[in-house]
Amino acid sequence: MNWIILVIAGLFEVAFAACLGKAKEATGTEVTYWYVGFLVCLSISMFLLFKATQELPIGTTYAVWTGIGAIGTVLLGIFVFKEPASFWRLFFLSTLIISIVGLKIVSH
Repeated sequence: MNWIILVIAGLFEVAFAACLGKAKEATGTEVTYWYVGFLVCLSISMFLLFKATQELPIGTTYAVWTGIGAIGTVLLGIFVFKEPASFWRLFFLSTLIISIVGLKIVSH
C-alpha cells in the first residue's frame, strides 16, 4: 500500500510542476488559479510522501518520488509543452526509469 501512496505522491509532484508550466503561459486571473492548483498539489504530494516514509526507507522513498516527478515532468514537457524529444533526452530518461525499478526491487 505504501508503494501505491508513493506513486500517487509522485503523480501529484508532476501535477504541481504542470501547474507552474501552465501559470507561466496564463494571463490575468487564470494565473491565480494555476498557482492555487500548484499549492494544492504540492500539499497533497508532500503529505503522501510523508505517509510513505512511515514504512519505507527514506532514501528509497525520496529517490523514487523525485524520479517519478522527473520522469512525469519530462514527459509532460514533451507531450504538453512541446519540448524536444531528442535521442539523448529519451536515453537518460530510460536510465532513470530503470534505476527507479531497481530501487523498488532491492528495497525491503
